[in-house]
Amino acid sequence: MMADENKNEEAVTAETETAVTNETPAVADTPSEAAANQSPAQGAEGQPRERGGRGGRGGNRDGGRGRGGRDNRRGNRREEEDDGIIEKLVHINRVSKTVKGGKRFGFAALVVVGDGSGRVGFGKGKAREVPEAIQKATAAARKKMIRVPLKEGRTLHHDGNGRFGAGKVTVRTAPPGTGIIAGGPMRAVFESLGVADVVTKSVGTSNPYNMIRATFDALTDQTSPKSVAQRRGKKVADLLGRGGASEAEAEADAAAIAE
Repeated sequence: MMADENKNEEAVTAETETAVTNETPAVADTPSEAAANQSPAQGAEGQPRERGGRGGRGGNRDGGRGRGGRDNRRGNRREEEDDGIIEKLVHINRVSKTVKGGKRFGFAALVVVGDGSGRVGFGKGKAREVPEAIQKATAAARKKMIRVPLKEGRTLHHDGNGRFGAGKVTVRTAPPGTGIIAGGPMRAVFESLGVADVVTKSVGTSNPYNMIRATFDALTDQTSPKSVAQRRGKKVADLLGRGGASEAEAEADAAAIAE
């Protein structure tokens, strides 16, 4: 029995020494030591690094589906569509229709466009998606642009009133430095029109569609001294000299008028 126990102890000792001899190197205690132990071709987890770097999917940051390519496409689209027309989105309305499978959503957009020098228009469009609705509204607005005579290229020639439905608006000419005293949809109209000084007041409804239509009703009634003089067969100086102004002042004012 003693001989068998001695043989077992010697076998266990031999196995222990063999395990210690074949043991792997100790793990590094710090990240710097771990990085020093790894080969340059291995990553942080000991896996081979990809050649693509941070670009992902076999490309660099600027190629393939990277952010740079997307930004370039957007920039080119803006340059192609930039033809001097100012486009302002006034209102987006979402509606839903309940059908057998659930709800079906739609969008209606109201857009105002202008060239900033006396022409302005508005339009509306409906579609299942917002971009398509805005595109339809912009196309409709471009087709229905009207020309409004401006005094000195900055304000209206005279005061006016407009009405549509329950919406009533008042527009008034203003001296230089006044700015655009208007809110909501009316401000978008005058900014697109190119007016720099105007005072407005809206009474009644706050529906943007009715406010826009009432504003256009007031703008379509705007006339300039030049058009009135042509209609009456007179000179512009004859019309401007009736307020007690001298003939020289009337001639100077007539020369300064531009539609």
